[in-house]
Amino acid sequence: MEEAKVIENLRSVVFKESESLEGACAKINGYDFNQGVDYSQILKSLLSTGFQASNLGDAIQTVNQMLDWRLSHEQVTEDCSDEEKNPTYRESVKCKIFLGFTSNLISSGVRDIIRYLVQHHMVEVIVTTAGGIEEDLIKCLGDTYRGDFSLPGAALRSKGLNRIGNLLVPNDNYCKFEDWIIPIFDQMLLEQNTQDVLWTPSKVIARLGKEINNESSYLYWAYKNDIPVFCPGLTDGSLGDMLYFHSFRNPGLVVDIVQDIRAMNGEAVHANPRKTGMIILGGGLPKHHICNANMMRNGADYAVFINTAQEFDGSDSGARPDEAVSWGKIRASAKSVKVHCDATIAFPLLVAETFAAKREKKQLT
Repeated sequence: MEEAKVIENLRSVVFKESESLEGACAKINGYDFNQGVDYSQILKSLLSTGFQASNLGDAIQTVNQMLDWRLSHEQVTEDCSDEEKNPTYRESVKCKIFLGFTSNLISSGVRDIIRYLVQHHMVEVIVTTAGGIEEDLIKCLGDTYRGDFSLPGAALRSKGLNRIGNLLVPNDNYCKFEDWIIPIFDQMLLEQNTQDVLWTPSKVIARLGKEINNESSYLYWAYKNDIPVFCPGLTDGSLGDMLYFHSFRNPGLVVDIVQDIRAMNGEAVHANPRKTGMIILGGGLPKHHICNANMMRNGADYAVFINTAQEFDGSDSGARPDEAVSWGKIRASAKSVKVHCDATIAFPLLVAETFAAKREKKQLT
């Protein structure tokens, strides 16, 4: 009898009655290939697939919310201007999108997707690293090739080949870069001394985008569409090497970073009455620089992070959006998601189901 009671207690623990999730949570279902191969539906099915597929599905939804938002969706406030009360004006005001990415993504084929977004003016502000600038320019001068993650560094060094993950960049590309950029620095120094031009990192980048004059370059399109590209770490890469060598050959070029932090923070502070959205690929400097600027306006309204960094070492690269909420960099009411995935996989899929899909739909109507 006592054994039966023990068994009954065990059953009550093992088979504890569940709280109903019906109507409270989405049901898990994957894509049914019996329906054929429909890539749009496959991407839509990510939401109900689970794990990082569902996070990517949430990211797609969040970006589409950024793109769909209009000021007309908000209630008219008593203290808004007469212009902000105008229905036509309110319908024209869109979310301001900040795009950040690390240099390795420009080394990869993601560069072409970023170029597409900039070419069609789908983002308003860009932040990247020095490598995110120079790799775009260098690719206009020489090709990057696919190699292998396991290629030994010493053997590559003897052949004048530089490895970025499983990509190979011939060292000759950087020699071509030096030949191309040094005369531009000479001209910029001349303009500084004769025309009182004050160079900032973003102005240097815009000038390089103009000078490259190549439609495969996202910097060319950023210059053409007047989209600011910020890089507070401009000297941390081959660009820094070129500035270093130039400072001996033809000294005196000055680049003012203070004016750029005013400009960058101003992009967020003066965004009102617009909402702001952040799409950040990778971590490090671009991630924090965008988040910190949005802190100046009490946080972004939408945030999508795509990276493989973990939070356990306390790095900002690995921090989830909720940590940024604690700093006021993302609003507590914001729609935000982190996708733990290599951006070379996740970002093309996200763009296909957001920016590109909306542009294609607009062209058909």
